[in-house]
Order: sequence, then C-alpha cells, then structure tokens
Amino acid sequence: MSIGPTIETARLILRPPIQEDFDGFAGMGAEDDTMRFIGGVTPRDGAWRLMAALTGSWALLGYSMFSVIEKESGRWIGRLGPWRPGGEAGGWPGPEVGWGLSRAAQGKGYAAEGAAAAMEWAYETLGWTNIIHCIDKDNVASIALAKRLGASLRGQGKLPAPYHFECDIYGQTRDEWRARHQ
Repeated sequence: MSIGPTIETARLILRPPIQEDFDGFAGMGAEDDTMRFIGGVTPRDGAWRLMAALTGSWALLGYSMFSVIEKESGRWIGRLGPWRPGGEAGGWPGPEVGWGLSRAAQGKGYAAEGAAAAMEWAYETLGWTNIIHCIDKDNVASIALAKRLGASLRGQGKLPAPYHFECDIYGQTRDEWRARHQ
C-alpha cells in the first residue's frame, strides 16, 4: 500500500519510504562525510526514527521526502523532496525541498534530477508558491546544487528543535521556477 505518489525521471524512481528501505537509511546514516551537513552520523535507531518521521509526514501532511531508487540497479540511494516538519505550524523556515544521497550516489547528477522532479511536483500538486533549501554555509556541493536549480540566497535562518543549527536559506518562487523551466 502506497501512501503517496511515485515519480519517475530518466534514471530515478521517487516514492514514499517503505520498510525495505531501512538498511539504506541506516547505511547512509553511518556515512560520516554524507551526514556531516544533515544532522551528523545517525545510529540505526536514529535512522529508523527519521524514516518513520518521513513516512508519518506522508500520512499526516500528504507530502514528505521520497526514497530515491536508482532505476538501473533498483537500489535505494537516498532521500529527497518536500519537507516541512509540522506543516505551517511546525516552525520550519518555509516549505523546503531537501536532499541527501548516499556516498555511492553522489556526483552523478541524481540530486539535481530528483530535486527538480520533486520541486515540480510540489509546485504543481501541492500548490506551493515558494520553495526553500536550508543549507549549511560550508556545504559547497549543496549550495552549488541550489543555484543550479535556480535558487538564490535569501538570508540566514535557524532550524527548530531538535535540529538547532544555523543555515543559509536559498529559494525561489513558483513563477521564477516556471520562467526557467518552460
């Protein structure tokens, strides 16, 4: 039973997380270099809570990050998509599309391909008029990706508990997105 849509791109399948994704979540959570800017290394029980939170967001809000599946191999390679814990009342700086891919999947353009599909879905299906990306100021790769997607620096922000870290906020409006992608 799926609790959300499946989106296919040229090389990826984006779908809500399922139980079989857990080993991928846990494996990525143990990658120090991957997790450095997205909350730090996470033990297996923390990876379970994150996966459960993402899945719960699908049930409660009707959106969340997707599991990213590489079409060619069928393997789980990360998570990305709409993220706003608690919805509008949750204290998040705005409606975000975020990304995190396992070490083996980085540098192949998957994050850009998946994030663009997720942004299109959020603008068209969820009706979002603005999307942000909360990025650590030292995360050069994610800053480059945000700019590649058409976002510009909007200012600084601080993520609410339990995250409690300062970030740069990149973003763009639906009109800005559409002007670049028509």
